[in-house]
Amino acid sequence: MSAAHSSANSALLGNKECLNVSRALSELQARRPIRIRASGESLLVLPVDGLDQQRLDDFAVLCSPNAPKLVVTQQRAHWIGIRASTAMALSLSRVVGVSTIFDLAANAENEEHFAGEAEAASRAATAAIRLAKLSRSLPAILAADVLPNGDDDLMDLIVAVEADAVNRFAADATNTLALASEATIPLASGRAARFVVFWDALGVDQVAIIVGKPDFTQPVPVRLHSACLTGDVFGSRRCDCGDQLRLALAHLESLGGGVILYMAQEGRGIGLANKMRAYRLQDGGLDTRDANTTLGFEDDERDYGVAALMLRP
Repeated sequence: MSAAHSSANSALLGNKECLNVSRALSELQARRPIRIRASGESLLVLPVDGLDQQRLDDFAVLCSPNAPKLVVTQQRAHWIGIRASTAMALSLSRVVGVSTIFDLAANAENEEHFAGEAEAASRAATAAIRLAKLSRSLPAILAADVLPNGDDDLMDLIVAVEADAVNRFAADATNTLALASEATIPLASGRAARFVVFWDALGVDQVAIIVGKPDFTQPVPVRLHSACLTGDVFGSRRCDCGDQLRLALAHLESLGGGVILYMAQEGRGIGLANKMRAYRLQDGGLDTRDANTTLGFEDDERDYGVAALMLRP
């Protein structure tokens, strides 16, 4: 391949490492298996999110004769009675069903603690959990060692990624931002605001809303607001997010201008689907923090690195 072709492909596709991680994320979001490698280890991985009995049976066949293990975060391990300082891999019976797996991964109603064998998750399994979080899935995956004499034709169809590449991609995700589009929008107050839309490393829309006519040669008031569909749009009484947003907008207008950074970090960064799961747990008496950690997340998964990039001139 000529240097010109190589340069063009690099510009179109990006570096191979980043490309593989992006494809692995897409596969997880589509609920398909991926492979993750680290220091001689090679794991087949399937997200628990979206799991049904057919997918579980097919994955078990793909992993055979090895049995898949359930990998959960340290927070979830604590909930099911395992003392842990890292993510844990739980050994499962070969006849375990989907409901049992989901109980171990996310259910708060089952008071029975895990009584089987558990061990610290490997580097590859830990990277898989990180990918699951980036895809806004439950932080729980099924994983099994890939056999060296497996079906090569089938394995060639499964996206493979290095654990270190996942970690580098996650670390760089808050350092990548591209301007997508912008427009001036009339608001209910009668004033207009300029909406500037960015794409982050995951292709997610992040929005800077320039209210009024702030003087950017001087310090400018900024409101960081995490998206909240239920509160911002539908006026949910479970939170005061919508009230905060409207108050911030009115305050910035009264000051003559400012910026609202509307961050796509629903549910403290766990995503809308997981936020609804957390709400169900809150219906049972848990607060927001405990609901999030019960699902295996940190109490707050948000990262404001992208916000800093949005404010750069």
